[in-house]
Amino acid sequence: MPIQPTAKIWMDGQLIDWDKAHIHVLTHSLHYGTAVFEGIRAYPTDDGPAIFRLSEHVERLLNSAKLLSIDCDYNQKELEDAIVLTVVESGLEGGYIRPLIYLGYGEMGLNPLPCKTNVAIAMWPWGAYLGDDVMQTGISLMVSSWARHDPRSLPTAAKATGMYINSSLAKVEALRAGYDEALLLNIDGYVSEGTGENIFLVKDNVLITPPVSAVGALNGITADAIITLAKELGYEVRNELIRRSDVYLADEAFLTGTAAEVVPIRELDNRKIGSVVPGQVTKRLREAFDACCRGRYETHRDWITLAKR
Repeated sequence: MPIQPTAKIWMDGQLIDWDKAHIHVLTHSLHYGTAVFEGIRAYPTDDGPAIFRLSEHVERLLNSAKLLSIDCDYNQKELEDAIVLTVVESGLEGGYIRPLIYLGYGEMGLNPLPCKTNVAIAMWPWGAYLGDDVMQTGISLMVSSWARHDPRSLPTAAKATGMYINSSLAKVEALRAGYDEALLLNIDGYVSEGTGENIFLVKDNVLITPPVSAVGALNGITADAIITLAKELGYEVRNELIRRSDVYLADEAFLTGTAAEVVPIRELDNRKIGSVVPGQVTKRLREAFDACCRGRYETHRDWITLAKR
């Protein structure tokens, strides 16, 4: 989906015209993938744009920087304020927000410690990541030939730019094979996650999702919200290792993520999952999640931060 420019991008404490938000070609992170980022959504409400779980996203952003030994000059509150300002200046009622902490121009080589740290925040309109009708049709997945990162090789708890080469390889493989998305296994053969989403199964009205620390998946903020909502709605939730055959035999399966939101899985490896898309549990959780994002849910008003003009 092409990026639609907005008026300003926040860069190192200043709002810059979109077309002037440039970096040098020798920027360290461009060469070595040594940057961390977040994907955040803002949703329209009667009171203005509502940023979903802003504090949790910024906390994970700073934790990712720490894992990569990147020192950030801005603290949690300063980054949250900058994100709110970026949303306000965008003029949008809703959209996608991309904060990025990266190592800038001035040093080259594998030692990142002398490099200057830069921060940028952009926002633009972005609809459904996997398609406008996926809630009704579901998506098709294939198990990728690429394995998810081994935690002994990379810090899988970090949302780092270079690590997403793994996801891109899996995504392109799936699209070229005629699928909508890929599912990655860890090096032991257990289900890890999608290219940018966590996975949930429903079996006998119980939600099952892999323990992220055991399978090399990112600890998803949307996934955490779904777990909370599921428990409040009376569902049992289990963290268990999942085999690909468990997905084939599930009553329902769905992906969660900031970009994807909550998306039902129609099939994996040409095997149909369940009998109805979306399944009843998936549909109920998606509706509760949507209501939370837009400030219409009875609880969890603390999950949204209003960006008032």
